[in-house]
Amino acid sequence: MKLEVKDSSGAQAGTIEVSDAIFGVPMNQDLVHQALTWQRTNARIGTQSALTRHEVSGSRRKPWKQKHTGRARAGRTRSPLWRHGGITHAPKPRDHSLRIPRKMRRLAIRCLLSSKHAEGTLIILKDMGIADGKAKEMAALLKAIEVGGTALIVTREKIESVVRAARNLPGIRTLPAPQLNVGDLLKYQHLVMTLDAVHRAEELWAGAPAQVVAPGAMAAPAAAPAAAKPARAAAPKAAPAAKAEEAASPKKRTPSTTRSRKARDTQARKKE
Repeated sequence: MKLEVKDSSGAQAGTIEVSDAIFGVPMNQDLVHQALTWQRTNARIGTQSALTRHEVSGSRRKPWKQKHTGRARAGRTRSPLWRHGGITHAPKPRDHSLRIPRKMRRLAIRCLLSSKHAEGTLIILKDMGIADGKAKEMAALLKAIEVGGTALIVTREKIESVVRAARNLPGIRTLPAPQLNVGDLLKYQHLVMTLDAVHRAEELWAGAPAQVVAPGAMAAPAAAPAAAKPARAAAPKAAPAAKAEEAASPKKRTPSTTRSRKARDTQARKKE
């Protein structure tokens, strides 16, 4: 897929060949919603806390007797019904973090990058052309490339001059390519990327690049196959004559068998 590249004056500076795995992915709204929910939920600190009726300070004494006062029944002044009382179902610090597979998170970013390209709100710049870090330079650049409204400016890495030039402009945010996320891609209308940022995005989310072997380099030798284990020698079979002798020889009596026979003979003699 080829995309148009512009310079800082807004004129066409050529084209760039990009991967379809980044800018040609069909939109999956359910997946993007899950990724956004994961991002916003994990951003919660989870330190909110309030006191229940058992934790708030106050007396445990019954304010007045149960009957014959004309007032409503009351057991404690720390009841949630009272002023300065405890909070019913008070929130406590807890962990809000969620987990989704890494492949889903990366696919959601690819879906949004492809959506920006399909909507025509993706602009690729050859160079930012901002050296002094002045806001008027960034405003002139955005006007030259016809960017109106909110915009997300993505560079390969953090550039201080670009950050200083954009931080005072409302609706403009700068971001390094490795920090691209679903929330910012959905929040801002336009996406402005430099050539280096596009290459970095392809390195991160288009899959592992193919390994290139230099012409003079030799390939690593293949591992030698494991040596086969020597077969165990079969035990020699007993000769037929030896087996016949074993069968003919009388079996030896064990001591336990001899004792049991002696006991039976003794009992037989006593009966006689």
